[in-house]
Amino acid sequence: MTERSEKTGKHSTQQPFVPRRVLVTGAFGLIGGAVVAALRAQDIAVTALTKQRPEPEAAADIDRIFIGDAGDVDLVRRALADADAVAHLAALPSPNHADADEVFTGNTRATFVVLDEAGRAGVGRVMIASSYSILGLPWARRRLHPPYYPIDEHTPLQIEDPYGLSKQVDEATAAMVGRAYGTDIVALRFPFVGGQDRIQYRLAETLRDPGSVAAESWTYLDVRDAGEATYRALMAPLRGVHRVFVAAPEILAPYPTEDLIRTYHADSELRRPIPGRAVPLDLAPAGRLLGFTARHVVPLETRPLPGPSGGAAARSCV
Repeated sequence: MTERSEKTGKHSTQQPFVPRRVLVTGAFGLIGGAVVAALRAQDIAVTALTKQRPEPEAAADIDRIFIGDAGDVDLVRRALADADAVAHLAALPSPNHADADEVFTGNTRATFVVLDEAGRAGVGRVMIASSYSILGLPWARRRLHPPYYPIDEHTPLQIEDPYGLSKQVDEATAAMVGRAYGTDIVALRFPFVGGQDRIQYRLAETLRDPGSVAAESWTYLDVRDAGEATYRALMAPLRGVHRVFVAAPEILAPYPTEDLIRTYHADSELRRPIPGRAVPLDLAPAGRLLGFTARHVVPLETRPLPGPSGGAAARSCV
């Protein structure tokens, strides 16, 4: 077991941190289910916090389940009992899932409550679900373009929607909690995430019109890899607060990445070559900090990019 101080529950950075119990909020959502599976595969106990009572088969391997809102202070406080790590995934996943004020206030309140209570309880490691949508591109009312490629954690934000804004505030909350309590936090910036059926549907959409997903830079991540990335974010021997993009190493399109960028983001600067169908994100921090590389990649043969058809920006990011 890694060394931990009595006061803060911090762990040594000399070896991976192995939590005994993880509180997973949003435990029965798309990514939450994959996170629970990844943790239970390592025999790590899970406490689940969920708004809706799960089906018995989904909850069969979880010994503690709390039903309610992740913004409920008393509920979160009770759910944190004996947990030494947190995976915070509970959120409304787009600006279309509720009124704008509910999306923003609901998401940011839940993140504040979970992180602040975790810090007060001395929990040493937290992962929060951030999003590629923090860039502002997927949900904008007009076509926006990154200032440069590859996109990295320093890329300026262009947020015009309550969901992206909630993710910006979530990351600011993580920075505050890290300073206030010394909590080590990883904010994973997920792209479009799906199982095989959802990914195949997105691929068909891309083949019909490559421009329809230009706002998401043709990025994606298999939900199994999302679970693995979260597990590694909880285990990695790191200190401090980190923002990390995760994605499949190749785009979900059979066209050269640079050709897509020149066609649909012509004014974006290419700061370095992006060979073949390589994803136009800087994934180096995911490898360096977490030891993570996505393993589930859709095999596609590269072919010439057809002429643009001017489709609307995609609106289904995590």
